[in-house]
Amino acid sequence: VQLQAFGGGLVQPGGSLKLSCAASLRAFSQYTMGWFRQAPGREREFVAAIRWHDGRIFYADSVKARFTISRDNAKNTTYLQMNGLKPEDTAVYYCAAGSGFIIPRQGSRYAYWGQGTLVTVSS
Repeated sequence: VQLQAFGGGLVQPGGSLKLSCAASLRAFSQYTMGWFRQAPGREREFVAAIRWHDGRIFYADSVKARFTISRDNAKNTTYLQMNGLKPEDTAVYYCAAGSGFIIPRQGSRYAYWGQGTLVTVSS
């Protein structure tokens, strides 16, 4: 199983980026997909998740109304559209996949992780 996240880069404050995560999962549609991030010197934190069985979406308060998670089951891909980026959004962003009925905000519930993509928000 492989998750590959890409789309990171350097962007100015207020700018936008769209991250993608391609997954080599046999039953991608049966996985909750999540995005987490880790800034230098800080613990990994939850960003967003989309649940597989009902499509319910979850966001961290810090990104609500700015970030949008989505998925395309036909392409085995999940996305994170990030608008209104702030310097505090600077981090390595990881995608993750979890099967079954997991708690989307808890990273420990996800079985598979991507390698991460760096997002830097700076002028």
